[in-house]
Amino acid sequence: MSSEKFIKNNTALITLIAACGVVLISLGVRQTFGLFFMDFKNDLNVSITQSGLAIGIQMLMWGLAGPIFGVIADKYGGHKAIGLAFIFYILGIYFLYSGPNTGLFFQIDLGLLVGIGLGGTAISIPMSIVGKHFPLSNRTIAMSIVTAVGSFGYFISPLYTNYSLVSNGWVNTLFVFMLLLFLGLVMSFFVRSPSLIQSIEKSNDQSTMSALNEAFKNKSYLFLTGGFFVCGFHITLVGTHVPVYIADRGLEGWTAATILSLIGLFNIFGSLTSGYLSTKMSKKVILSALYFLRGISICFFIFLPPSNISSFIFGATFGFLWLATVPATSGIVAQMFGTKYLGLLYGIVFLSHQIGSFLGAYLGGLFHDLYGSYDYAWYLAIALSIFAAIIHLPIKEEAVLRLKTE
Repeated sequence: MSSEKFIKNNTALITLIAACGVVLISLGVRQTFGLFFMDFKNDLNVSITQSGLAIGIQMLMWGLAGPIFGVIADKYGGHKAIGLAFIFYILGIYFLYSGPNTGLFFQIDLGLLVGIGLGGTAISIPMSIVGKHFPLSNRTIAMSIVTAVGSFGYFISPLYTNYSLVSNGWVNTLFVFMLLLFLGLVMSFFVRSPSLIQSIEKSNDQSTMSALNEAFKNKSYLFLTGGFFVCGFHITLVGTHVPVYIADRGLEGWTAATILSLIGLFNIFGSLTSGYLSTKMSKKVILSALYFLRGISICFFIFLPPSNISSFIFGATFGFLWLATVPATSGIVAQMFGTKYLGLLYGIVFLSHQIGSFLGAYLGGLFHDLYGSYDYAWYLAIALSIFAAIIHLPIKEEAVLRLKTE
């Protein structure tokens, strides 16, 4: 790690802390939706396929909204983009809580509105704003801190949700979620983009269209975008369908909640490790290794006899790899193109991630209802691990010519 001062000013510190809080709440609430599926099925008459479709729409809207909120953040400030996104998030949970929440409205509430809200509150926008406050030498460390703290939400929220669903019911659990999201809305006010004086990069007059043209002509950017598709497929397949998969294998509901919590706990260590290693070695090699190891983790999970021990090992190992891809991926984008349009350019990479998420959520539910098991979804996830491990290797981790000549 560089000896360069980590925190440059108070704005950078406050932004880092607030972004951590925003991501913790946003991702924490998001991680629990798979635990509601049986309640939605019993009380709202929503099938597993319909629930999977709603999560798929949510993931897709999350990705589609990301570049839009990225433009808002790059032009008008991170706090405005994140605050607006939280309003959509709160509305989605409110209508799911109070109604109308059946049929098409279920897809609108949990899918459309929550998805748009996640586009500006979860990981990509808060992290891109934090990235603008830190130089290249320390940027991945700062981003990994945001990811790691967000992972703590992954850890505690499934445990609380599993308890609350039994003790208080799904309606009251969603009410608590609304209160948490209002707290996140308040925190978003402090996620501030750096001023011209505070900026760690020289200002330039590059336009938005020029930035997009530059990125899409760069093969390394396209490889990175394709690889992140796989990340989305993996984590949404696991986060959405593991509760039902565990039940299908004859294990108890608390096992699924424990898996999701272990994912959150070990993701803290994985994200920090990835952020640190990204300052010491090639980020593309880190990414290739992460995706390959995901495939190994899935293989052990599905081919070993079902047990709590093998399930918990999967939660720990896959959790370590869960969002460890994010610091290295975002770090490569910032390294190649600078930070002026980081919100937009990382948002587009993240859109690919969310297209993968849509397919992971929807195909998981579809395969289950068509064939009575998740086997084909898991086989596809393993094949995609191999694809992602290969596609990252040709990436060139270097700044574009424009930055080299500035």
